[in-house]
Amino acid sequence: MELRIFTEPQQGASYDDLLRVAKASEDAGFGAFFRSDHYLKMGSASGLPGPTDAWVTLAGLARETSRIRLGTLVTAATFRHPSVLAISVAQVDQMSGGRIEFGLGSGWYADEHTAYGIDLPQPRELFDRYSEQLEIITGLWDTAEGQTFSFEGRHYTLKDAPGLPKPAQRPHPPVILGGTGKKRTPELAARYADEFNVPFNDIETARAQYERVDTAAEAAGRGRGEIIRSAALVVAVGRDDAEVARRADAIGREVDELRTNGVAGSVSEAVDTIGRWRESTGISRLYLQVLDLSDLDHLDLIASEIMPQVA
Repeated sequence: MELRIFTEPQQGASYDDLLRVAKASEDAGFGAFFRSDHYLKMGSASGLPGPTDAWVTLAGLARETSRIRLGTLVTAATFRHPSVLAISVAQVDQMSGGRIEFGLGSGWYADEHTAYGIDLPQPRELFDRYSEQLEIITGLWDTAEGQTFSFEGRHYTLKDAPGLPKPAQRPHPPVILGGTGKKRTPELAARYADEFNVPFNDIETARAQYERVDTAAEAAGRGRGEIIRSAALVVAVGRDDAEVARRADAIGREVDELRTNGVAGSVSEAVDTIGRWRESTGISRLYLQVLDLSDLDHLDLIASEIMPQVA
């Protein structure tokens, strides 16, 4: 089981905050540092000092870290034109020496689209655009040097694009898709995904979705189990009950609720929870959502006492 750190900087974090957590994650031996792609806070958080852009952040981190993998869970397809996004991700992959993983989602948070004047189509069109984006981005990356890529869809048209720059990873960075849609999501995963993530859900929901993805992958001629299974869960663990309670309070959650819906409690409880997920769903990666970015001791505890027991 590979443990990865996942942050939600729209809730309130500067670039320096993210850099500090990314470096601490790298030093502690976590497999990757990921961030969300949002421009507006959620819930009662202040959101101060304001939003940071996911790919600007990752470009900075690419130059200030050396080993840890970096990515988004997930980039919103509504925020950027796919050809421009392909260029940005390829450049950041080069800047990192080939450590980028590319998560892409359709976009969903209506309030941030309204706040920043970004179009959020109705669900059918939203997913159609998302599908075209995946085809364009991977198509640009996969185009041989010296050749061009053209695309004519319902929502995007490209003519004789050179497909440059190329990512450091060939043919391209790993593509992460996710969600719980029962038909179109598994079909897209079967076509494009190297990894499939079920975020913030229960074991039964996750297991059923992984099965749908594997079934779709088989129908598309891929091997069953070829797509890596991963999940994302909030984390709040401690050396004793008081430390667990303090960490839960710091993120505005109740301990019992976190035990039910995340990885929470004592070290042994966290290890048991991760073990249940692995045995029941077959996941090999777990993204731990860390919401209190000032608490670096939390990362050290997970790395020193939980990671060795689940690796």
